[in-house]
Amino acid sequence: MKNISGYVENITFRNEDNGYTVLTLLSGKKEIKCTGTFGYIGEGEYVEIEGEEVFHDIYGEQIKVISYEIIPATDEFSIKKYLGSGAIKGLGAVLADRIVERFGEDTIRIIEEEPERLAEIRGITTRKAMDICKQVEDKKDMRDIMIFLQGYGISPALANKIYTLYGTKVYDIIKTNPYRLADDVAGVGFKTADEIARRAGVEVNASVRIKSGMCYALADASTSGHTYLPKEQLAQRTINLLGLRDQYMSADGTYNMDLLDNCFTELILEKKLILKEIDDVEGVFLSTFYYTELNIARMLLELNIETTEDDYIMGIKLDTIEKLTGVQLDELQRKAVIETQNNGVSVITGGPGTGKTTTINAIIQMFETDGLEVSLAAPTGRAAKRMSEATGHKASTIHRLLEVSGGGDEVTADDLSARFGRNEQNPLETDVIIVDEMSMVDTFLMHALLKAITIGTRVVFVGDVNQLASVGPGNVLRDVINSHCFNVVRLSHIFRQAAESDIIVNAHRIHRGEEIALDNQSKDFFCLKRDDSHGVLEVMLWLVRDRMPKYTHCTPFDVQVLTPMKKGELGVHRCNEVLQRYLNPEAPGKNQMELHGVLFREGDKVMQMKNNYQIKWEIRGYNHMMIEEGSGVFNGDCGIITEIDTFNKEVTVRFDDEKYVTYPQGNLDELELAYAITIHKSQGSEYPAVVLPILSGPRPLMNRNILYTAVTRGKKCVTIVGNKDTVREMIQNKSEQMRYSSLCRRLQELEQESLEK
Repeated sequence: MKNISGYVENITFRNEDNGYTVLTLLSGKKEIKCTGTFGYIGEGEYVEIEGEEVFHDIYGEQIKVISYEIIPATDEFSIKKYLGSGAIKGLGAVLADRIVERFGEDTIRIIEEEPERLAEIRGITTRKAMDICKQVEDKKDMRDIMIFLQGYGISPALANKIYTLYGTKVYDIIKTNPYRLADDVAGVGFKTADEIARRAGVEVNASVRIKSGMCYALADASTSGHTYLPKEQLAQRTINLLGLRDQYMSADGTYNMDLLDNCFTELILEKKLILKEIDDVEGVFLSTFYYTELNIARMLLELNIETTEDDYIMGIKLDTIEKLTGVQLDELQRKAVIETQNNGVSVITGGPGTGKTTTINAIIQMFETDGLEVSLAAPTGRAAKRMSEATGHKASTIHRLLEVSGGGDEVTADDLSARFGRNEQNPLETDVIIVDEMSMVDTFLMHALLKAITIGTRVVFVGDVNQLASVGPGNVLRDVINSHCFNVVRLSHIFRQAAESDIIVNAHRIHRGEEIALDNQSKDFFCLKRDDSHGVLEVMLWLVRDRMPKYTHCTPFDVQVLTPMKKGELGVHRCNEVLQRYLNPEAPGKNQMELHGVLFREGDKVMQMKNNYQIKWEIRGYNHMMIEEGSGVFNGDCGIITEIDTFNKEVTVRFDDEKYVTYPQGNLDELELAYAITIHKSQGSEYPAVVLPILSGPRPLMNRNILYTAVTRGKKCVTIVGNKDTVREMIQNKSEQMRYSSLCRRLQELEQESLEK
């Protein structure tokens, strides 16, 4: 361990998210490279550092900082160095020398207490003197606040946001209501605010804590797909979250709602919560979610303008399209095409092999024959790519269609549309919009899309309603169908070519709750029996590394392992460890980096786990020259790690659409290894070969819907490895995770209101 002191000569690199800094320290006449995490530090600061000497292959000798202390400038040399470092705008080395020559070691006191005296110095006006004073005070305030907030475990980036918003008021806010941080500052969640409140001495049953806990419990429920919660369930979640069971649980095991009602009432009066009766149950919404669903319902009904085309003319048009394409549509497909002509909003749903893509192609042909412009979109990049390949028409993600932009700081979900260039002020310029894989579209993305569509534009939603619901909140496709407010065509006929695939045949059998053949007599659907996790993992690895690439003529990285769970012996994390070890082993010259217990290595297959509208990407051409740039990477995007910079703690990923994204260390928690992914995360994607390790698991995750979605992801081959009895039990388990959403109810209410007018 080594102790050194000196002046911060310059800062080479700083990650504002986590405080990781590379700086040069001037100690005597020696320049020393230092790396480490600094809550706050500026050029010109005098610091005492404790650290260990290390040697970097590229950058040579360094000090890896363990701890540090900023020493206030008191001697003349220190003061000159600080004032002349550039930290104070408009004050360079020359003026700094003049000031210190005049006032000596009393300089800082003069600046703070008698700033007007700085005007005695040639080159400094009274106005400039006041500005220097303010900057010095601000720097001192900022440093004190940054250090203060660091004591609460707040990152430098968040601390800077908090300081920028509140300034010195932050001390009073933390004393009176630290939960304001969670409301006002993007990135400060309830748990962080609650920890600050605990340290600040806020009572565990204080109303500000309970109210913030209620809002957090509702927001947290949205991560499970809910847009509201029954009042009693919300109370239960809040009490458990806050650790207040002893105070709020009655002797008979029920929750004493009276003690919480005041907080409910206050939040409703503050318009943060909305209480609505749904199916004889009091439902509690965050205002954002309630009005988002209400606006979706209003906009959908406004778009649903009915027109009537002559049946004879429509028949002739369809006959012509069939002759041109050489494709014979069945009765339901013809009906679907006709209904899109007659309705502003149409829904087409059906399982695999029922001709959804053929129907989309016919719809495109019909509209283009009439001279209308058609736009195609899907929720993910993979789904959009599949749509383009299947139709021969350009399809984009919904985000790109809406012209996503990075913007400034992260916005809340209710203001998602602020991220898009297309909105009610700048709507999409198209006549028809066809959206595929609609089951993946959540409430907020649907809201943003509809805001960009003008009345008169036809909208066609296509998807498989039997697939898993969206990862985000809501149950949009199912609610729209169940409302009975729109024309819905359910394609059911399995076409001959599709019927030859046991993947498709078995998928439909699974959906109907029928037993499937597991005797390995198929060409594309197999089940390899293993009774323990070790055996399953061994076979899984053999399939991914050796058997499936040869059988389906693809690479091991094209074979996708899907599992219902994240944890456990056959969960995502364990499967990824095994697959990474053998598919992308450690090797000389191959950089790697560990974060939060996950090891990332150059060459790894990874997935983006959340929407990030700010992060920059670029498309590279010859010699890696940037030829296009933009912002935004989205939940479910997959790629390969091309470079790991261990010095700057950065990881570069090349995504499927050839976008290169460089992640600073603070954003690496957005990435996960993707050799194996959850079945939920596979929605909208299709893979040459799918491997499903299945032994046992929690009943809510081992159901028919999960298995159906997994099987339908395979294009050429699906192989189940594990217990056949568990597979049969999943087919019989109809239970699905209950989602509380009210879009269906909002649609029905608004339609009824319009009928009564």
